[in-house]
Amino acid sequence: MRTLKDILKATHRIQDKFVSDRKDLETYMRLLRDSGYTIVLTQGVYDMFHVGHGRYLAEASTHGDVLIVGVDSDELTRSLKGPNRPFDTFEDRIEVLAMLSFIHIIVKRDVDEHKYDLIKLVHPDVLVMSQTTRSFGEEDIKALHEHCSGIRHLKAKAATSTTAKVRRLNIEGAKQLAEKVEGKVQGFSAEIVKLLKESLRGEGEQSDG
Repeated sequence: MRTLKDILKATHRIQDKFVSDRKDLETYMRLLRDSGYTIVLTQGVYDMFHVGHGRYLAEASTHGDVLIVGVDSDELTRSLKGPNRPFDTFEDRIEVLAMLSFIHIIVKRDVDEHKYDLIKLVHPDVLVMSQTTRSFGEEDIKALHEHCSGIRHLKAKAATSTTAKVRRLNIEGAKQLAEKVEGKVQGFSAEIVKLLKESLRGEGEQSDG
């Protein structure tokens, strides 16, 4: 069991930040509240971590003393984003997040739990969400006010997103494939024309004899 000092120190080690046991998390929340710390919670996938993620999390951390980040498991990510996601494993994603000193606690969100469960347990002073999130609609927002003191919606922090990056990679990959196919087709067509010409030339020579 970690002490309050352990939770608050600026470490970059995943073993110091990742809390797998929800009972331990509940104890930490009680310690933090009893000590007067303002708790901030945000949640997400954080796949193919980019500058927008970093800026978003940095701003989220300014809304309180302690930042807790719920990270979607690989299975939960597939259920939300499709069978080809995530590109980075859960272990890799939380290791990157652990390198950010303003993140204090990292928790897994899994497919077998309700999307309110972590919020209910943490009961944050501030719940931070992206304005682009589709996971929580207007009815969800109304319901969540019962489990947190305030909700902040942050704007997108970069001109890119993981989805946009994936789309660009797909487009570039398709373009390169098309160019290769076109080159192969052109080469194949040229070879066919050459063979036809040689065949016709041979028939012409035979008929002249």
